[in-house]
Amino acid sequence: MKILIAEDDPVSRRLLEAFLSKWGYDVAVTCDGSEAWEVINEPEAPSLVISDWMMPNVDGLELCRKIREMERSSYTYFIILTAKGRKEDVVKGLEAGADDFLIKPFHQEELKYRVQIGERIIELEQKILVLASTDSLTGVLNRRAFMERMEQEINRSIRENTPLCLILTDIDFFKSVNDRFGHQVGDLVLQKFTEQLSKSSRPYDFMGRYGGEEFVVCLPGGDEIRGRSVAERMRKGVEEMKTKLPNSSQSVKITASFGLASLRMGYEETVDSLIKRVDEAMYRAKHEGRNCVCAANE
Repeated sequence: MKILIAEDDPVSRRLLEAFLSKWGYDVAVTCDGSEAWEVINEPEAPSLVISDWMMPNVDGLELCRKIREMERSSYTYFIILTAKGRKEDVVKGLEAGADDFLIKPFHQEELKYRVQIGERIIELEQKILVLASTDSLTGVLNRRAFMERMEQEINRSIRENTPLCLILTDIDFFKSVNDRFGHQVGDLVLQKFTEQLSKSSRPYDFMGRYGGEEFVVCLPGGDEIRGRSVAERMRKGVEEMKTKLPNSSQSVKITASFGLASLRMGYEETVDSLIKRVDEAMYRAKHEGRNCVCAANE
């Protein structure tokens, strides 16, 4: 975990850095609130801040308030380091958004356990965020989380003038799998299906469960040629896949239909318009006999 130190006193700053580094943390060191604010605005910002209260330029409370006003996807745990120990000072710090206090001169064991408390809270938040954004059965992004990330990727592609491709796939005759073998087997098939799709994707592609047995894959930086190649590899992998039935030597085989659409530069493309085009392409694949790949605007 990365920890940011904001401390203008050189002795206290060196002690904090030495202790935290010894305990295995990745430490960023700043001399005042202004420098700390610059670090907080970097892409890989620290998750935990230990800041002195009294500092030149931007003090600890102002730094804390600025962080709390930010729109961030993850929480920043904030520990105030201060010589002030009166109740009214504690209240003032809490009102500014601080999570904990460490009174100078601090003891290294107290520092260690207060940091560990913050680390546990950050890890818990990360687990909650994962649970809130993933499909519980398959482990891929749920529809809401996928759409949010998709919008970010579209905006970035438009801004940087880079290609982007979307693949939508639906398992053929999936209802018959549930009807014949039961929903437990159906769930196993869905899990194996997403695993197979992942094998054909790049590490920086991402997948979501669009609904039921429909799944959507985004290929940032991928054009239609790349998208067709990936979709065809996925289709073939699914066709060759076997899902072994529990307590049986029998296996289930499935196929899937694939639609793909690439981002059109020069158009006012949105998540909804791209989804609409890839959805139409996927249903054309269904009508053309299933177990095939169709691209939008062919």
